[in-house]
Amino acid sequence: MRYFVIILCSLFSLSAVAQSDSLAVAEPVQTVVLDSKLLWDSGNKDYIDGNYASALERYTAIEQQGKYSARLYYNIGNCYFKLGNVGKSILYYNRALKVQPTMEDARENLRIAEAQTKDKIAVVPEFFLNRWMRSVRTMISCTVWSVLSISLFGLVALFVLLFLLGSRLVVRKSGFYGTIVALLLFIVVTLFAASSRRDMLDSRGAVVISSAISVKSSPDKAATDMFVLHEGTKVTLLSEVDGWVELTIADGKKGWTEASHIERI
Repeated sequence: MRYFVIILCSLFSLSAVAQSDSLAVAEPVQTVVLDSKLLWDSGNKDYIDGNYASALERYTAIEQQGKYSARLYYNIGNCYFKLGNVGKSILYYNRALKVQPTMEDARENLRIAEAQTKDKIAVVPEFFLNRWMRSVRTMISCTVWSVLSISLFGLVALFVLLFLLGSRLVVRKSGFYGTIVALLLFIVVTLFAASSRRDMLDSRGAVVISSAISVKSSPDKAATDMFVLHEGTKVTLLSEVDGWVELTIADGKKGWTEASHIERI
Protein backbone atom coordinates (compact mmCIF):
# COMPACT_ATOMS: atom_id res chain seq x y z
CA MET A 1 0.00 0.00 0.00
CA ARG A 2 2.78 2.42 0.98
CA TYR A 3 4.62 1.85 -2.32
CA PHE A 4 1.54 2.64 -4.41
CA VAL A 5 1.01 5.89 -2.48
CA ILE A 6 4.62 6.86 -3.27
CA ILE A 7 4.09 6.00 -6.95
CA LEU A 8 0.90 8.09 -7.11
CA CYS A 9 2.68 11.10 -5.58
CA SER A 10 5.50 10.83 -8.10
CA LEU A 11 3.09 10.53 -11.02
CA PHE A 12 1.14 13.54 -9.81
CA SER A 13 4.33 15.63 -9.87
CA LEU A 14 5.12 14.54 -13.44
CA SER A 15 1.56 15.24 -14.51
CA ALA A 16 1.75 18.75 -13.05
CA VAL A 17 4.81 19.42 -15.21
CA ALA A 18 3.01 18.13 -18.30
CA GLN A 19 -0.02 20.26 -17.50
CA SER A 20 2.08 23.42 -17.17
CA ASP A 21 3.66 22.57 -20.53
CA SER A 22 0.23 22.36 -22.09
CA LEU A 23 -0.77 25.75 -20.76
CA ALA A 24 2.52 27.31 -21.82
CA VAL A 25 2.21 25.99 -25.36
CA ALA A 26 -1.43 26.89 -25.91
CA GLU A 27 -0.81 30.54 -25.07
CA PRO A 28 1.31 31.62 -28.09
CA VAL A 29 -1.09 30.23 -30.73
CA GLN A 30 -3.33 33.27 -30.80
CA THR A 31 -6.30 33.86 -33.06
CA VAL A 32 -6.40 36.97 -35.23
CA VAL A 33 -9.27 39.03 -33.78
CA LEU A 34 -10.68 42.56 -33.38
CA ASP A 35 -8.83 45.14 -35.54
CA SER A 36 -6.46 42.40 -36.69
CA LYS A 37 -9.45 40.64 -38.24
CA LEU A 38 -9.77 43.43 -40.80
CA LEU A 39 -6.07 43.18 -41.64
CA TRP A 40 -6.38 39.41 -41.91
CA ASP A 41 -9.39 39.51 -44.23
CA SER A 42 -7.95 42.24 -46.43
CA GLY A 43 -4.61 40.44 -46.55
CA ASN A 44 -6.32 37.26 -47.69
CA LYS A 45 -8.21 39.20 -50.37
CA ASP A 46 -5.01 40.85 -51.59
CA TYR A 47 -3.28 37.50 -51.77
CA ILE A 48 -6.11 35.92 -53.78
CA ASP A 49 -6.03 38.93 -56.14
CA GLY A 50 -2.28 38.50 -56.62
CA ASN A 51 -1.32 41.66 -54.70
CA TYR A 52 1.37 39.86 -52.70
CA ALA A 53 3.24 42.97 -51.52
CA SER A 54 0.04 44.47 -50.10
CA ALA A 55 -0.94 41.15 -48.50
CA LEU A 56 2.50 40.89 -46.92
CA GLU A 57 2.19 44.40 -45.52
CA ARG A 58 -1.11 43.55 -43.86
CA TYR A 59 0.06 40.21 -42.48
CA THR A 60 3.24 41.70 -41.03
CA ALA A 61 1.14 44.48 -39.45
CA ILE A 62 -0.64 41.75 -37.50
CA GLU A 63 2.68 40.23 -36.47
CA GLN A 64 3.93 43.63 -35.31
CA GLN A 65 0.97 43.80 -32.94
CA GLY A 66 2.49 40.82 -31.12
CA LYS A 67 -0.05 38.31 -32.46
CA TYR A 68 0.99 35.19 -34.25
CA SER A 69 -0.13 31.73 -35.31
CA ALA A 70 1.04 28.98 -37.62
CA ARG A 71 -1.43 30.11 -40.28
CA LEU A 72 -0.20 33.71 -40.13
CA TYR A 73 3.44 32.63 -40.47
CA TYR A 74 2.47 30.32 -43.32
CA ASN A 75 0.74 33.12 -45.21
CA ILE A 76 3.70 35.47 -44.69
CA GLY A 77 6.00 32.75 -46.00
CA ASN A 78 3.82 32.33 -49.08
CA CYS A 79 3.94 36.08 -49.77
CA TYR A 80 7.72 36.18 -49.51
CA PHE A 81 7.99 33.17 -51.81
CA LYS A 82 5.72 34.77 -54.41
CA LEU A 83 7.82 37.94 -54.21
CA GLY A 84 11.02 35.96 -54.83
CA ASN A 85 12.45 36.28 -51.32
CA VAL A 86 13.37 32.64 -50.72
CA GLY A 87 15.30 33.28 -47.50
CA LYS A 88 12.41 34.97 -45.75
CA SER A 89 9.93 32.37 -47.01
CA ILE A 90 12.05 29.58 -45.53
CA LEU A 91 12.29 31.53 -42.27
CA TYR A 92 8.51 31.86 -41.94
CA TYR A 93 7.71 28.31 -43.01
CA ASN A 94 10.05 27.17 -40.24
CA ARG A 95 8.29 29.47 -37.79
CA ALA A 96 4.94 28.02 -38.79
CA LEU A 97 6.23 24.49 -38.20
CA LYS A 98 7.70 25.51 -34.87
CA VAL A 99 4.24 26.58 -33.69
CA GLN A 100 2.42 23.69 -35.40
CA PRO A 101 4.70 20.77 -36.36
CA THR A 102 1.79 18.91 -37.97
CA MET A 103 1.17 21.59 -40.62
CA GLU A 104 1.79 19.61 -43.80
CA ASP A 105 1.18 22.57 -46.15
CA ALA A 106 4.03 24.49 -44.51
CA ARG A 107 6.27 21.43 -44.60
CA GLU A 108 5.63 20.90 -48.32
CA ASN A 109 6.15 24.57 -49.20
CA LEU A 110 9.35 24.57 -47.13
CA ARG A 111 10.62 21.63 -49.17
CA ILE A 112 9.86 23.52 -52.41
CA ALA A 113 11.56 26.70 -51.19
CA GLU A 114 14.64 24.84 -49.92
CA ALA A 115 15.03 23.23 -53.35
CA GLN A 116 15.74 26.73 -54.72
CA THR A 117 18.62 27.47 -52.32
CA LYS A 118 22.21 27.38 -53.59
CA ASP A 119 23.82 25.57 -50.67
CA LYS A 120 23.52 21.78 -50.87
CA ILE A 121 24.92 20.69 -47.53
CA ALA A 122 25.42 17.02 -46.71
CA VAL A 123 23.65 16.19 -43.46
CA VAL A 124 25.53 14.23 -40.80
CA PRO A 125 23.83 10.79 -40.53
CA GLU A 126 21.48 10.55 -37.59
CA PHE A 127 20.89 7.49 -35.44
CA PHE A 128 17.74 5.82 -36.78
CA LEU A 129 16.07 5.71 -33.35
CA ASN A 130 16.43 9.48 -32.92
CA ARG A 131 15.03 10.03 -36.41
CA TRP A 132 12.07 7.75 -35.70
CA MET A 133 11.33 9.40 -32.35
CA ARG A 134 11.38 12.86 -33.93
CA SER A 135 8.99 11.77 -36.69
CA VAL A 136 6.58 10.33 -34.11
CA ARG A 137 6.87 13.42 -31.90
CA THR A 138 5.98 15.79 -34.74
CA MET A 139 2.87 13.83 -35.67
CA ILE A 140 0.91 15.78 -33.06
CA SER A 141 1.40 19.08 -31.24
CA CYS A 142 2.94 19.62 -27.83
CA THR A 143 -0.47 20.49 -26.40
CA VAL A 144 -1.95 17.18 -27.55
CA TRP A 145 1.01 15.25 -26.10
CA SER A 146 0.42 17.02 -22.77
CA VAL A 147 -3.30 16.23 -22.78
CA LEU A 148 -2.52 12.58 -23.51
CA SER A 149 -0.04 12.56 -20.64
CA ILE A 150 -2.62 13.90 -18.19
CA SER A 151 -5.22 11.40 -19.45
CA LEU A 152 -2.80 8.51 -18.97
CA PHE A 153 -2.07 9.69 -15.45
CA GLY A 154 -5.79 9.46 -14.71
CA LEU A 155 -5.81 5.96 -16.19
CA VAL A 156 -2.89 4.95 -13.95
CA ALA A 157 -4.77 6.23 -10.91
CA LEU A 158 -7.88 4.27 -11.96
CA PHE A 159 -5.96 1.00 -12.31
CA VAL A 160 -4.28 1.57 -8.94
CA LEU A 161 -7.69 1.98 -7.33
CA LEU A 162 -8.87 -1.22 -8.99
CA PHE A 163 -5.87 -3.05 -7.57
CA LEU A 164 -6.32 -1.64 -4.07
CA LEU A 165 -10.11 -1.81 -3.82
CA GLY A 166 -11.01 -4.76 -6.05
CA SER A 167 -12.91 -7.45 -4.18
CA ARG A 168 -12.16 -10.21 -6.66
CA LEU A 169 -8.77 -11.58 -7.64
CA VAL A 170 -9.36 -11.08 -11.37
CA VAL A 171 -10.12 -7.39 -10.76
CA ARG A 172 -6.98 -6.95 -8.67
CA LYS A 173 -4.86 -8.64 -11.35
CA SER A 174 -6.37 -6.40 -14.02
CA GLY A 175 -5.58 -3.37 -11.88
CA PHE A 176 -2.00 -4.50 -11.32
CA TYR A 177 -1.14 -5.23 -14.95
CA GLY A 178 -3.14 -2.23 -16.15
CA THR A 179 -1.12 0.00 -13.84
CA ILE A 180 2.16 -1.25 -15.30
CA VAL A 181 1.06 -0.73 -18.92
CA ALA A 182 -0.53 2.68 -18.28
CA LEU A 183 2.51 3.78 -16.26
CA LEU A 184 4.90 2.90 -19.09
CA LEU A 185 2.71 4.72 -21.62
CA PHE A 186 2.47 7.71 -19.31
CA ILE A 187 6.26 7.96 -19.03
CA VAL A 188 6.78 7.68 -22.80
CA VAL A 189 4.08 10.24 -23.65
CA THR A 190 5.34 12.66 -20.98
CA LEU A 191 8.85 12.44 -22.44
CA PHE A 192 7.44 13.20 -25.90
CA ALA A 193 5.55 16.19 -24.49
CA ALA A 194 8.66 17.53 -22.75
CA SER A 195 10.79 17.01 -25.87
CA SER A 196 8.20 18.74 -28.07
CA ARG A 197 8.08 21.71 -25.72
CA ARG A 198 11.88 21.91 -25.65
CA ASP A 199 11.99 22.02 -29.46
CA MET A 200 9.35 24.74 -29.57
CA LEU A 201 11.26 26.92 -27.09
CA ASP A 202 14.65 26.30 -28.73
CA SER A 203 15.85 29.64 -30.12
CA ARG A 204 19.10 28.40 -31.68
CA GLY A 205 17.70 27.80 -35.16
CA ALA A 206 18.20 30.58 -37.70
CA VAL A 207 18.10 31.23 -41.45
CA VAL A 208 20.52 33.19 -43.65
CA ILE A 209 18.58 36.17 -45.06
CA SER A 210 21.42 37.88 -46.95
CA SER A 211 22.13 36.82 -50.54
CA ALA A 212 25.61 35.53 -49.59
CA ILE A 213 27.75 35.70 -46.44
CA SER A 214 31.32 34.80 -45.57
CA VAL A 215 31.65 32.68 -42.45
CA LYS A 216 34.88 33.57 -40.68
CA SER A 217 37.25 31.86 -38.27
CA SER A 218 36.65 34.44 -35.53
CA PRO A 219 34.30 37.39 -34.80
CA ASP A 220 36.39 39.87 -36.75
CA LYS A 221 36.00 41.30 -40.26
CA ALA A 222 39.71 40.75 -40.86
CA ALA A 223 39.52 37.07 -39.88
CA THR A 224 40.04 34.25 -42.38
CA ASP A 225 37.05 33.25 -44.52
CA MET A 226 36.12 29.64 -43.74
CA PHE A 227 33.26 29.10 -46.18
CA VAL A 228 30.36 30.91 -47.86
CA LEU A 229 26.64 30.51 -47.19
CA HIS A 230 23.76 31.74 -49.31
CA GLU A 231 20.24 32.97 -48.73
CA GLY A 232 17.83 30.45 -47.21
CA THR A 233 20.39 28.13 -45.58
CA LYS A 234 19.35 26.98 -42.12
CA VAL A 235 21.97 27.20 -39.37
CA THR A 236 22.24 26.54 -35.65
CA LEU A 237 23.52 29.33 -33.42
CA LEU A 238 26.09 28.49 -30.76
CA SER A 239 27.03 31.84 -29.20
CA GLU A 240 26.89 35.60 -29.74
CA VAL A 241 29.56 38.27 -29.16
CA ASP A 242 29.28 42.00 -29.95
CA GLY A 243 27.05 41.71 -33.01
CA TRP A 244 28.65 38.47 -34.21
CA VAL A 245 27.21 34.96 -33.96
CA GLU A 246 28.96 31.62 -34.00
CA LEU A 247 27.04 29.12 -36.10
CA THR A 248 27.20 25.56 -37.28
CA ILE A 249 25.65 23.97 -40.38
CA ALA A 250 24.26 20.50 -41.06
CA ASP A 251 27.61 18.95 -42.00
CA GLY A 252 29.24 20.09 -38.76
CA LYS A 253 31.26 23.08 -40.04
CA LYS A 254 31.48 26.04 -37.66
CA GLY A 255 32.33 29.71 -37.98
CA TRP A 256 31.38 33.31 -37.23
CA THR A 257 29.28 35.84 -39.12
CA GLU A 258 27.66 39.19 -38.38
CA ALA A 259 24.26 38.81 -36.68
CA SER A 260 22.59 41.08 -39.25
CA HIS A 261 23.05 38.36 -41.92
CA ILE A 262 20.82 35.84 -40.17
CA GLU A 263 17.43 35.84 -38.46
CA ARG A 264 16.31 33.53 -35.67
CA ILE A 265 13.43 31.17 -36.29
